[in-house]
Amino acid sequence: MNVPAWGWFVTIAALTIFLVVDVFVIARRPHVPSMAEVTRHLIFFVSLAVLFGLYVWYEWGGKYAGEFYAGWLTEYSLSVDNLFIFLLIMQNFRVPARLQQSALMTGIVIAILLRGIFIAVGAAAINAFAWVFYLFGAFLIYTAVKLAKSGDEDEEFEENRVLKWVEHRFPATKEFHGTSLTVVEKGKRLITPMFIVILALGTTDLLFALDSIPAIYGLTKEPFLVLTANVFALMGLRQLYFLIGGLLKRLVYLSMGLAVLLGFIGAKLMLHALHENNLPFINGGQPVEAAPDIPISVSLGAIVLILGVTTVASLWKTKRDARLLGS
Repeated sequence: MNVPAWGWFVTIAALTIFLVVDVFVIARRPHVPSMAEVTRHLIFFVSLAVLFGLYVWYEWGGKYAGEFYAGWLTEYSLSVDNLFIFLLIMQNFRVPARLQQSALMTGIVIAILLRGIFIAVGAAAINAFAWVFYLFGAFLIYTAVKLAKSGDEDEEFEENRVLKWVEHRFPATKEFHGTSLTVVEKGKRLITPMFIVILALGTTDLLFALDSIPAIYGLTKEPFLVLTANVFALMGLRQLYFLIGGLLKRLVYLSMGLAVLLGFIGAKLMLHALHENNLPFINGGQPVEAAPDIPISVSLGAIVLILGVTTVASLWKTKRDARLLGS
């Protein structure tokens, strides 16, 4: 996939414009969005991603379009799981409803910048060391097993070391001051709870990138598609937060579904690593020709099937449980 320099520039510039406009609209008028507003914006971002995939198809072919759609769907589904933690962060810090949009938007922008660094590092590692696919695959399978085992446990938000250090090192106000990150009180500069919330959102999403970046590199090795799939998934995350906040509790099998999804991609990565093997202690340093390389069409079909079954089964169970409780 040969993306010219101007293609990178135009794509990144266009995505940046959408994000900047979104940020300024929210900053100018912090509010609790209506369902109509959220739905309208979410449809816009989803449509934008679909059209971008069609452009990739037209310009570079169906294989790369399939890789983009598979990566985007995977990142979007993993982002839905992130929303559980985002909800817990908002509750833990008692963020006023009208300020939650601003906190989410700023946190997402930080996450995009940090993920950009992860994507560049991942691309450099893959180009330099083919055996990195073994590490990515093993990590995803480990994560899948861990996620499957903890799927039924109630999640709690625990402050990471960065947050604890900031709260210990810098004095903060007890109350929110709108969207301000710092204020001056009695001649002294203090951080506000909004600063800590945004830091919590950004660092938490960075931790989730440890799963999502290897996952998408299991579907495509093109940094351009990895970056755009991540950005499109994160661009719709804020709208998704407000639209399906109540629906999240009904997706009871989400963790199990994501575990299957990550396990599938992890296995795909391991097979790909065997197919391109150069480690001397495996098959004498030669590629394992018998190892199948799963095509993107199969991967895309598996992703749609896993997410579809997970959603339908979750909604069926919650509806059945509600009916049993009502009887």
